[in-house]
Formats: sequence, C-alpha cells, structure tokens
Amino acid sequence: MQIPRLHPDTIEEVKLRADIVDVISEYVVLRKRGKDFVGLCPFHDEKTPSFTVSPYKQMYYCFGCQAAGNAIKFVMDLGKRQFAEVVLDLAKRYQVPVKTLEPEQRQELQRQISLRDQLYTVLASAAQFYQHTLRQSQGQKAREYLTKIRQFQEETIQQFGLGYAPPGWETLYRYLVESKHYPLQLVEQAGLIKPRKEGGGYYDVFRDRLMIPIRDLQGRVIAFGGRTLKEEQPKYLNSPETELFSKGKTLFALDEAKDAISKVDQAVVVEGYFDAISLHAAGINNAVASLGTALSIEQVRLLLRYTESKQLILNFDADKAGINATEKAIGEVSNLVYTGEVQLKILNLPHGKDADEYLHDHTASDYQQLLKDAPLWLDWQIQNIIKNRDLKQATDFQQVTQQIVKLLQNIVNSDTINYYVSYCAEILSLGDSRLKPLRVENLLTQIKPNSLKSLSPRINKPQPQTPKLSLVNTERTLLERAEASLLIIYIHSSEQRQIIIDDLETRNLEFSLSHHRFLWQQMLEFPLDEVDLISSVQNRYLELGEELEIVSHLFHLNEINKTKILRTPQVIQAALACMERVFREKRCRYFIEEWKKIDPPQPEKDKYYAEAIYIEKIHLQDLDKQQTPSNLGAELY
Repeated sequence: MQIPRLHPDTIEEVKLRADIVDVISEYVVLRKRGKDFVGLCPFHDEKTPSFTVSPYKQMYYCFGCQAAGNAIKFVMDLGKRQFAEVVLDLAKRYQVPVKTLEPEQRQELQRQISLRDQLYTVLASAAQFYQHTLRQSQGQKAREYLTKIRQFQEETIQQFGLGYAPPGWETLYRYLVESKHYPLQLVEQAGLIKPRKEGGGYYDVFRDRLMIPIRDLQGRVIAFGGRTLKEEQPKYLNSPETELFSKGKTLFALDEAKDAISKVDQAVVVEGYFDAISLHAAGINNAVASLGTALSIEQVRLLLRYTESKQLILNFDADKAGINATEKAIGEVSNLVYTGEVQLKILNLPHGKDADEYLHDHTASDYQQLLKDAPLWLDWQIQNIIKNRDLKQATDFQQVTQQIVKLLQNIVNSDTINYYVSYCAEILSLGDSRLKPLRVENLLTQIKPNSLKSLSPRINKPQPQTPKLSLVNTERTLLERAEASLLIIYIHSSEQRQIIIDDLETRNLEFSLSHHRFLWQQMLEFPLDEVDLISSVQNRYLELGEELEIVSHLFHLNEINKTKILRTPQVIQAALACMERVFREKRCRYFIEEWKKIDPPQPEKDKYYAEAIYIEKIHLQDLDKQQTPSNLGAELY
C-alpha cells in the first residue's frame, strides 16, 4: 500500500499520546532513576544499563551506542520499519484520528487500512485451516513428506506454520465464505480463490499442495507458497500479487531471521522455502529465501537494514542451472556490488546440492565453514570466467582477457580496481612474475584507455605546485568538526540562528558534507524561534526515511558541546574560518588540475587559471593573518 504523506497534526498527536515510557516498556525493562528511567539498551549488548528514557523530554538516549530519538524512532529502529507504518500503528493503538496532507485522500487511506486489516484476518484463518487439515487423515501424505523426506521435526513444522491444502476444488471456499462468512470479494482479494471462466462460481487456488505461509516482518501471514505432492507443474505455486503481498518486495522467513542477521552481521539468501526452513532447523537462523525471483533492489535494501557490514551470501545450486540461477538472481544487485554498497559472496555447495540436501548428510558446522570460506562475488565471477579455459591457447587467453576487462570496467572504487587488476594480471601471467607488469599495463589500458596518458608528465608546460597548506591532510576532520559546531549552536542556541545564517551568506559558504547539508536544509524550513527544533527535525528525518544516526549526536549536549555553547562567538568564527579555508583550498586545487589539463597551450585559459589560483592564495593568506591553523582547530574541540 502506498500511504499518502501524513498530516503533521496526526504525527504531533501521536507524539503527544504515545508516552515514550509506555512504548519502550514493552521491549525494555525500565527502572526509575531520579526523573528518568534506565535499562539495558536493546540496540547493542551490554551488562550495565546505559539506556536512558526521559519522560519529560519524551526522548531516549544510550550513552553506550549513542542511539537516540523519540517513541516513533524507537519502534522504527527496533523493528526496522517505515515511518508512516509506525505512525499508523501507534495512531491505532492510542486512538488518534488519521489525517493526510490532502483531505480527499483521507477516506481512501482509511479504506485501505480497513481492507488490509480484513485481509490479515482472512489469511490467518486460511493458515489455521491448512494447519488443521495437515493433521487430518487426508493430510497423511503431506505429513510423511515433511517428516520422512524433508526430515523436519514437529517443532519446525509448527514454527513455520506448515499445512496442507486438500484436493477439493471448493474446500477452502466453502470454509471461508460459507462457514466463516467472510465476504466473497475479500477472499478473492486475499489471493485464495479465483472465479471460474465458465459456469460461474469460484475455485480454490491451492489444491492438494503442501502449504507454506509467507509472513511479513511482524509475522503476519500475507501469502502462501504451495508445493505439489505429485508429478505436476508448477512444482511450486505462489499466491498472486495482492494488497499485502508483492513477490519482489518480500523475503521468505525474514520475520524469523532478522534478529539473527543483526547478531551475526550477515544474511544468507537461498533459493527455496525448504532450503531456508532446513537451515533454521539446523540452527542457522540468518537465512531467507528469495521466492524464486531475481533479487530486487527492494529485497536487498530490506536485508541491509539488519547487517552493518552489508554482507550477503547467495547460496544457490552449484550445477550449471544453479550458476545460471545465481547470475539471474543477482539481477540489479550487481550495481550495488560495483559501488561497494553490498559485500556479496557466493556459496556453491559441492556435488550440485541445495542447502536442504546438503544438511541431510552434513552438520551445521560443515555448512558454517562453507559460509566462512565463500568467495566474494567478483572472485566467483573471475573463477567462472577462467573455468575450463586453457590460457596457453591464444583464443582462450583473448576471450578470458576480454571478459575480465568487461567485468573490471564496472568497478567504481579505485582501490578495488587496483587490487583486481593485480589479481587478474597474476592469473594471466601463468606464474611468470616477469609478465605481470605487462599484464597489469595491458588491463589498465583496456579498462581506462586514457588513464596511462593522464599519468604521463606534460612537456613544455610549467607545473604549478599545489600550495603547501597546513590543513590539506586533516581537511575532512576539521571540516566535520567545524560544520558540526555551527549546527550544534544553531540547534541549541536560538538567539544565534540568524547570526549564523547571515555569516554564512556574507562569506558565501555552504555546508559541504552531505549529512550536514541535509540537516541544515531541513532546519531552515522551521521558524528561527522554533522551541522544539530537535523533535521537529527528528520527525522530518523519520518521515522522509533518511538515516538519523549520523547526526543524532548533535542533538545532545555533552560536556564538549556545552563548552561550545558557552563560547559561542569564538566557536562560530573559528568554524566559519575553517569552512572558508577548506573551500578556498579545494578551489585552488581544482584550478591547478584544470590548468594542467590544457594541452596544447591556450594563452587565454592559461591566464584565467593563473589569476584564479593567485586570488585563492591571497584569500588563504588573509585567513592565516586572521587566525593560525592551530588555534583554528583548537576552538573546535
């Protein structure tokens, strides 16, 4: 469901009614300490409580991991849920009327919410029906399949709510519509029945199949997967797309796996339902299944919420079909790998087995070791390229080189390119170290045709030297502190806000770091005299789905930040001077690099860049006269 943007009144009313102590107490044991409450932080392992909840401020803060926010953010972070979804749940719990920014959408939103609630109820009833049928005489074949062929224990069968759809064409239809009196249209919208093409009436979508419930992150049934118990096609049948279920946005068993993924900082993605179930039964609880589709960006980003290292291991079959399925499954994810957003590994089990088959003959420890040894996707790709190739043969050597170049051209990070160029040159050299430099040059030339030319010295061209600026090596660190200092003062000292805006405008300066720039843009949308600026900005982050952790420390006045507030004028001037210095140094380096690129010489352009560099140097000298770089840094600590 695409939820319209919620009205600020609804968000504020939820904040007012949803007491933070009441909300957090459902997940954390809190003890009164003075005006606040303390407990063990749910976001990291600790033995001594460092998690503080303030009823007065309606905020929480962990002194151990710096997690912070209000009741809405707590529920979002703990359950890895979206802002609007959490607000709607809290609104329902605390009986807050829901309004959207567009009044005409309110009725449609309420209709969608009501429909979703009804669909959850129908699907839960269907799941109970299938589970009950599994234990009847007609479900004996399905039970034997689970216990003897799949070797599942009763505990696993119950954990995943496995069931059986009887062979009759209208069995579920009669149960839900005639016995339970659910509206016919609702059962159809749940994806459980379909209208007959001829003769009228409806028939069950799933018949004579082993039923596997597909659940959302809260453990609610949203769809089903059905496996045939006969030799018929399709072997697996999934529910159609519904209001609740989108195959490309859902991962099987994620509700069971999310905590383990966070704990081990790694997610394992397998092909089938039973692969995932078998892994969980073996105690490998960080496994999910992709529902037989190519991994989508939405699915991957869903998994990345739970792993800090962004590590995914894709475990599909090791035979030719499995390798093709792996390459297909990667789909859009390859772009995230090339840019370094995902650390993707590939696990191909020996003898072409899938995870379920492998665990019948091996221990969980054996599988864990294979996970540990799984190669990175790029290494896996390279090994597949050279597999069954004779690099001593000219044709094979040429084809392998071309495929390697095509692969490496997609890598964005220069350090990663350098590593794999060296690695592949080693392979292409066939152990002859004398050939490796030649192979490296050959690969680089093909990957970046202009890279070698750009590295060669220019002839008859004076080489301007980069000015020896004291902040070049620590530029990022000082800029981070400078911008953070200005933002801290702006947040906590309302009387300084106009001064900061004016000074930035006078010096023609902007925030350079993206997370600071985004925070600044959000704060400028609120009045200068906004009393509760922290809470307002936090809500804006949550509503837009942006990560708040990277700037959350700015909202809390520790001892260092309190000192900055006490000496506001000095800190503001030091921060502005630092920002301007970095700005001028960047411009100076830019003009020098552009000047170097002029070939052949062009007098007008040479003169322009020479004058531009001179002007920046003058500005930098003026900044040095105003304040020494050492004092500049000291004011920002």
